[in-house]
Amino acid sequence: MRFEQTFMNFILQHQERHNRTYHFVILLDAIISAAKHIQHYYLTGALKGNVGLAGGVNVQGEDVMRIDQIAQEITIHYLGSCGRVIHAVSEETKEIIPINTEGGRYFVYFDPLDGSSNVSHGLPVGFLFGIAKRNLDGPEDGHLRAGKDYRAAGMFVIPTGTFTLALLDSGTWRFHIDETMNFVKPIQVMLPEHTRSWELSFNEANRCAFAERVQAWIAEKERKYTFRYLGALAGDFHRILSNGGLFMYPAIVNHANPEKNRPKGKLRLMYEAAVVAFICREAGGDAVDEAGTPILEIQPEEPHQRTALYVGSKPLVDDIAQILRG
Repeated sequence: MRFEQTFMNFILQHQERHNRTYHFVILLDAIISAAKHIQHYYLTGALKGNVGLAGGVNVQGEDVMRIDQIAQEITIHYLGSCGRVIHAVSEETKEIIPINTEGGRYFVYFDPLDGSSNVSHGLPVGFLFGIAKRNLDGPEDGHLRAGKDYRAAGMFVIPTGTFTLALLDSGTWRFHIDETMNFVKPIQVMLPEHTRSWELSFNEANRCAFAERVQAWIAEKERKYTFRYLGALAGDFHRILSNGGLFMYPAIVNHANPEKNRPKGKLRLMYEAAVVAFICREAGGDAVDEAGTPILEIQPEEPHQRTALYVGSKPLVDDIAQILRG
C-alpha cells in the first residue's frame, strides 16, 4: 500500500516550520469543507434539480443559478463556523459580509462557483478565494486589500477534485482528492519554461472587440502556440499553470454594440484576477491589467471592481505589458 501526504499534514508542517499559529489552518479546513460540499451538490445537481436558474440576478447583473445560491450559503456557513473571519467579499453579495467582527483574524474574498453556466453541461467550474490578514498590532480599518497583501490564494476545479494553493513566499502547490475525500500528494507547481507546451487562452468571439494593439499581438503570437479556451477562469488558468502560456480577458472597447463595451474589463479584481495573479506569481509567472499595471499592485476601491487580465508565463506577460503600456 502507498500512502500520500495529506493536505492537513502539509499545512501543519508549513505553519510549524515558520513558527506560526494554527488559526490559518482552521480557516483553510473550513474552506476545504465548503469546497467538498459544493462538489457534492455539483455531482448531484441534475438529480436534485439544482442546475436551473434561481430566478434572480446577482450584483454583477448576471442570472443566478440555484447552485450559485447553494455554493454561497455553504461557503458563508463554513467561514462563519470557523470563527476566524472578520468579513468576506463574495461575487454573489453586493455588500461586504460581516462575519466575526470582534475575534476574526482574516479577510476572505471568494467566488463560490466560477463558471456556473457550465454546470448544466457537466463541464468544470471553480471555487476561487484569496485570504488577507487583519492588522493585529493596532485598530483594523477594514480596508480592502490589494493582491500583494494576500497571505494565500487558492482554487478548486470542480468536479476534478483538484486543489491549487499558493502561500506567500512559499510557492504554489497542487493537491488531488483521494478515495477517502482527503486532498493529498502536494506537488509544487512551476510554470514550464520551455515554450513547446505553451497555450493561448481567450474568448475568440470577442477578438474583434479588443483594442487593435491587442488584436495585432494575438495575430503575431497565435501561430506559435496552441489555442485552448474552456470559458471558466479556474479551468482555463489550471491549464496555463500546467502547460504555460497566457490566459487573457482583455478590455472590450470595439464592440458592435457600444453598450457592451467594457473598457475596464469584465473579471472581478479581488476574487478572480488577484487570486490567479497571486497563484501565478508564486509559480513563477505574472499578471497585468489593460494598462500593463501588475494586478497585485492595484488597490481596490470597491468590492466588485472589474479589471482586464493577462496572466501566465512571465515572458509573455512582459511582452504584452510592453505593448499595453505603449
